Amino acid sequence: MIAIKFIIPELFLSISIFSLIIIGVFLKKSFEIIYRLTILVIISIIFIIFSANFETEKIFNDSFVIDKFSIYSKLLILVSTFFVLLISKKYIIDIKNNKFEYPIIILLSILGMFIMVGSNDLIMFYMGLELQSLALYVLAAIDRDNIKSSEAGVKYFILSALSSGLLLYGCSLIYGFTGSTNFEIIAGISNEFKIGVLFGMVFILVGLAFKVSAVPFHMWTPDVYQGSPTSVTSFFSVVPKIAGIAIFIKFMYLPFKEVLSEWQYILVFMSIASMILGSVAAIGQTNIKRLMAYSSIGHIGYAIAGIASGSENGFKSTLVYISIYVVMNIGAFACILLMKRGGKYIEDIDELSGVSKNHPLMSLGLMIILFSLAGIPPLAGFFAKFYVFMAVIESEMYTLAIVGLVTTVISAFYYIKIIKVMYFDEPRKPFEKFVDYKIHGSIFISCFILVTFFLYPSFLNEIVSKINIF
Repeated sequence: MIAIKFIIPELFLSISIFSLIIIGVFLKKSFEIIYRLTILVIISIIFIIFSANFETEKIFNDSFVIDKFSIYSKLLILVSTFFVLLISKKYIIDIKNNKFEYPIIILLSILGMFIMVGSNDLIMFYMGLELQSLALYVLAAIDRDNIKSSEAGVKYFILSALSSGLLLYGCSLIYGFTGSTNFEIIAGISNEFKIGVLFGMVFILVGLAFKVSAVPFHMWTPDVYQGSPTSVTSFFSVVPKIAGIAIFIKFMYLPFKEVLSEWQYILVFMSIASMILGSVAAIGQTNIKRLMAYSSIGHIGYAIAGIASGSENGFKSTLVYISIYVVMNIGAFACILLMKRGGKYIEDIDELSGVSKNHPLMSLGLMIILFSLAGIPPLAGFFAKFYVFMAVIESEMYTLAIVGLVTTVISAFYYIKIIKVMYFDEPRKPFEKFVDYKIHGSIFISCFILVTFFLYPSFLNEIVSKINIF
């Protein structure tokens, strides 16, 4: 009973999922009810977490931990999911994909992420990872009448299954050499079996890199982002990235902290490769969802740079970075969901031509978000990169910092290119004008945070400074 009180959010989420399935089965046309109840469940869990004890607790034979790091990650997952659901409701109904299973599958993936970020054991971690992955497979292919969505689901399933197999093989190697699956025990004896642990760690890194779309395991990202319904793409681009980066931090700083000098070089390579490919490959894209896919690859490169620094400031700068990244991407996809003409949602960048003439507020919001994604001061995206680069420089990894700065300049080209299309090209037929307070409100909140962040830039730093994973 003592352990149960520490997993009330997970228990409440599990019971809610089963209850919603029963409601959905017995009620006809139950999407609206399930959708509203899902929003209510997410809000309830946020309140439950805020009312919980923030002290570190380890339960189930130290396989699951409740600490400030996992609580912060869970709150970020919940808040981002809340906004993704808000902005995507109209789109789901418009494409006639309003199945009651949709919000339930999202809750299932959240449950998997909760188990992942709270895990302190390889078995618990893998259980959470697979629960999340199985839900994401279904989400990618949920638009069954669309061949692109089905193709995206199959591609994601095959490649993700391969990466999960490699990751599981790495976990088995770690267990074989150390005789334990507990993170802290592995950390304590990893130096005694350094070669074996390093072999296992490499396979685990392959699996983790796939989950966060880091080069060279990014190949699924553009196709899945483009093929999946935009509502699913917005979820893919934000929420799983939070859980992936959180577990990346946990793995690198807990079980493998004693072999830091070995894994640092692997992460430096992943970071540099992701930043370069993300900034260069996006330049020629004509589909805005594919462009956002390459953009996310580049941004994950910056986030991994903070982890690669190997310092406490590094992992905290990564937490700040991923938090601001979430705000920017939610705003960006809210704008994309306003691109509708003739009853169809538009994805081509050229269709934004001269849109500022007919939709000035949407254009202004998208311009602010794109400038922030490019890292232009004094917007929040600039401070996100600034904190990461400072942590990298403090660790004397100057090459990584220089590559990061150069790729930031290169990536600014394709963000500013979209702004040029919106403001300086000849206007086309305007998009449909519709009032959706959830979408417009999300864009406003995103822009407000990005614009006013410079007034108190240390706000997020002060929050994450209270998080100690070591």
